[in-house]
Amino acid sequence: MPPCNPDDRPHGDLTRSIIESAIHVHHTLGVGLYQQPYKLCLAHALRQKGHRVLLEVHLDITFERLEVADSYRIDLLVDDTVVVETKTVERLTPIHQAQVLTYLRLSGKEVGLLLNFWACPLKDGGIQRLVLSRDRNQS
Repeated sequence: MPPCNPDDRPHGDLTRSIIESAIHVHHTLGVGLYQQPYKLCLAHALRQKGHRVLLEVHLDITFERLEVADSYRIDLLVDDTVVVETKTVERLTPIHQAQVLTYLRLSGKEVGLLLNFWACPLKDGGIQRLVLSRDRNQS
């Protein structure tokens, strides 16, 4: 099987731009900060590139006609397309992936990035790209 061409991935150009900005932020700030500075600086860097960035996007859930407001919060939503979750943890675990996949499902988005600014360098284990598969035959 031939290797996957990154340009063939859903929203490949956008996720590449986000990852480049995250690496720039990480390289400039270094390791050891809390999550908030990385998140705000990443949003700034993306806006400087012309992207539309929303912070702390609230997600509601509904259970048997009960609406539970603000059940979750997406760290960043870029160009109304890619969900970005930032972390500063020793290592990413399956629970972090599940969190992003939940955000994708609840928001109706397809692609998410999980960025761990504790990893050094960021590209070595600090970046995960997640795609929510949807069965096109389901209603």
